[in-house]
Amino acid sequence: MMRLQEMIGLAVFDVEGGKQVGKVLDMMLNENWSITGILLEGKTLFSSSVKAVLWNDIVAYGEDAVMIRNQQAVHKLEAENIQLTFLSGNGKLKELSVLTTDGIMIGHVTDVYFNHELGNTITGIEISDGFFSDLMEGRKMLPYTSGMTKGENVIMVPPLSEQMLEKPMNSVNG
Repeated sequence: MMRLQEMIGLAVFDVEGGKQVGKVLDMMLNENWSITGILLEGKTLFSSSVKAVLWNDIVAYGEDAVMIRNQQAVHKLEAENIQLTFLSGNGKLKELSVLTTDGIMIGHVTDVYFNHELGNTITGIEISDGFFSDLMEGRKMLPYTSGMTKGENVIMVPPLSEQMLEKPMNSVNG
């Protein structure tokens, strides 16, 4: 399992030319909770477009770098066409509150897990319900279910989701 947070800041190289094309600034997702690509650092100051690489053009990634097919894989995207991101922007997931549809606040998103063997599928979200409980119990992971939806201000999850929270396997605290 990997976390989106671990991808942020990785160097991005094109395999064809062995050239570094940038660093991962953010991750793009779609409304079906699949990773659709990466955003690269190096946004020009007065432009509304960002540099992006779609998931299909990523040939490999490890703990030190993301490898993309070639430099042609880097596209310009208009910022407003990007639906969901992890870290920044209007549609970001990080820090969003997680609320059950029956009105129970579980916490807020600190990270998103995906299984790199399954490609770009989100497997769960890491949730914190505050600094002190993080220290005492560590953060929790809520496994992804099809009932999870991202609203404008919160992530809505099915009733009784708080009973599905589990400790992440590779968490720092335990």
